[in-house]
Amino acid sequence: MPDELERWAAARAPELVARAEAAAVEELKRSLLASVRGERPSAEPPPREPRRGTGVWAYGVVAAGADLPERIEGVDGRYEVERIEHRSLAALVSRVPLDEFGEEPLRRNLNDFEWLERVARAHEAVLEHALADATIVPLRLCTIFDDEAAAKEMLDERHAALTAALEGLAGHQEWSVKLLVERNALIAAAEAAEPGEERARPGGDGAAYLLNRREERRIGEAADRLAANLAADVHASLQDWTSDAVVRPPQNRELSGHDGDMLLNAAYLVERGKVDRLRGLVAELTERHRELGARLELSGPLPPYNFVPRPA
Repeated sequence: MPDELERWAAARAPELVARAEAAAVEELKRSLLASVRGERPSAEPPPREPRRGTGVWAYGVVAAGADLPERIEGVDGRYEVERIEHRSLAALVSRVPLDEFGEEPLRRNLNDFEWLERVARAHEAVLEHALADATIVPLRLCTIFDDEAAAKEMLDERHAALTAALEGLAGHQEWSVKLLVERNALIAAAEAAEPGEERARPGGDGAAYLLNRREERRIGEAADRLAANLAADVHASLQDWTSDAVVRPPQNRELSGHDGDMLLNAAYLVERGKVDRLRGLVAELTERHRELGARLELSGPLPPYNFVPRPA
């Protein structure tokens, strides 16, 4: 189990943290805009008493009556996930205490990296449990309603868009593919493919130094072209038979801990029946580009954040 947990963390933690950080930034931006638009008070307002009771944390939306696991623990372990049904949709929710998840304590907690990561992992775990049995439209982290009536109001206002999203995702899964290479392998391949002038020995005159620098720059540019062509080939091969694809920025090396250069970080929407073919294709592409030191990392199925339109 520890080995499985480590593998899961290595593959998923960077994406979870990135989404959690994005949610925190969005929340802080909204707070800042609200304060800018309002009148500035002449004095610092007295701190308000924390709200008591519970709010409703939302994870995602499924079709009403969708099959789901009997028991799923929510982000606050004291409360289990339940569904709030309205018309043909159901929101997956759980109760959260407002003294931790209310507006003011939430703003403080979003600056606490450990709290943010723990909550993001718990949120993701709920979505993964639901994905095992149902098609789900995931909601943004920290989507919190005052009560069930407010959650139903969201389902009513976004009914058409959510219904269309569920229809588009039905029978599909999101999978992530990352392409990594060793820079030294690319340099060696570039030198072999585009041999140039012999480099001058170290310690020569200024002309020799400039010659070496020019040659290094030429080889570096050739390696960059190889990298771009490699990423394009891998992405095109995968995109040709998937239903949809999204290319994202490379992950932060410090967060993901990956070795080498990340040339491709993409998400693919795949029919459930084609997942085995996806695994085979990733293996084929790895073998095809082995001489360039290429490694393809496949992970999934994932909550389909990349293929759900964001509300305006």
